[in-house]
Amino acid sequence: MSLTCQQLLQKHPQAWQEATIHPFLQECQQGTIQPQQFNTWLVQDYLFVIDFTRFLARILAIAPPHDFDILLAGLSALKDELNWFQAKAAERQVQLNTDKQPTCIEYCDYMQSLSAMPYAVQATALWAIELAYNQGWQLPGAMPPPYTEFADRWGNPDFTTYVGYLEQQANAALSAASEEVQQQATAAFSNVAKLEQDFWQMAYKVDS
Repeated sequence: MSLTCQQLLQKHPQAWQEATIHPFLQECQQGTIQPQQFNTWLVQDYLFVIDFTRFLARILAIAPPHDFDILLAGLSALKDELNWFQAKAAERQVQLNTDKQPTCIEYCDYMQSLSAMPYAVQATALWAIELAYNQGWQLPGAMPPPYTEFADRWGNPDFTTYVGYLEQQANAALSAASEEVQQQATAAFSNVAKLEQDFWQMAYKVDS
């Protein structure tokens, strides 16, 4: 019996809720997040996206050609995203040239480790990472300035459509995967959910 992304969401509702509903996001929506806390998240997320870009490039290296269009679109968008992070950091007068916090290191190391996994596992993890951002920034509701554009970046309809395509690609890969690989994909989904929860929480470990 093949595994699907929706089945993963249905089987692990609590873990996914914790990955996508967090006080950090709720406080952004309420306008009560402290600037230092948001800046901590901003800097660490920029550092994460650098490694995420490498993660996506490694997936492209083993992906079937019919998945290239979507993955290449994702890589192209990341170029703009990295430039956007740099602009936001300049506006908020924060330094991006800093060390990763332990949580960011753990997440980036995990993405690196996935390079040893089959394509179906990597595709599942990619979908889960992007879905966490897509849903996370949508679920609190409309974000007030200055957080509106952050919610729009990951909660906009085009990004939602992109995540849907990633789900289709992951489902196709999982449909041909062995039971062992499906179990590995399930573990990857659970790991991503936990790391996403930890990443939001990291905002409260304010960088000096």
